[in-house]
Amino acid sequence: MTDGLLTAPDDLLATRAGEGDEEAFSILMRRHSRPLLALAIHTLGNPQDAEDAVQDAFISAWRRLPEFRHACAFSTWIYRITVNRCLNSLRRRPAPVPLNAVAEPTARADCSPAQAAEEDALADALAEALGDLEPRQRVCWILRELHGLSYEQIAQVTGTSEQTVRGRLYRARRSLKEMMASWR
Repeated sequence: MTDGLLTAPDDLLATRAGEGDEEAFSILMRRHSRPLLALAIHTLGNPQDAEDAVQDAFISAWRRLPEFRHACAFSTWIYRITVNRCLNSLRRRPAPVPLNAVAEPTARADCSPAQAAEEDALADALAEALGDLEPRQRVCWILRELHGLSYEQIAQVTGTSEQTVRGRLYRARRSLKEMMASWR
C-alpha cells in the first residue's frame, strides 16, 4: 500500500477510485466504515441488517464513483447512500423493530450496581424511544446528535432542505422529550 495514499484527502482517493484504483477505494472504506456502521446500527437496530446496508452502500458507491462529481464531500455522499439503504430496509420490514443498539454506558469503578442498573435502564428506554421515532426523524437525530453533522450536511445526506432537517429534528426532540419524561 502506498504510504502517500493513506494520508491523501477523500476527494483525491474518490477520484482515483473512480478511475478504478481499488487501493484508494479500500482506504476510503476503512476510513468511513466504522461511522457508517454505527449510523446503520442506530437506524436499523440490528447489527446484521446494518452490516448488509453498509456493504450494499459501498458496493453501490464503487459502481457509481465514476459519476461522482464532487458537488459535496465524499463523506456526505457515502452517508447519503447508506441512509438510503437503511430507509429502504426499514420500508421492507413487515413491522417496526425496537432499537436496542444505543451504546451502553461503560462500567465505572465509582459506579454502584444500582447506578449501573439505572444507566442500563435509561439506555434501553432511549433505544426504545428512538425505535419509535419516524425513520426520517430518527436518521436526522442520529446524524446530528450522535455523528455531529451540521444541518447543511444532514440536508445533503438526506436529500432535503435545511428547513426540513430542522423540522424533523424539532419533532424528534419533542417526541423523545415526551417519551423520556419519566426519566427526568
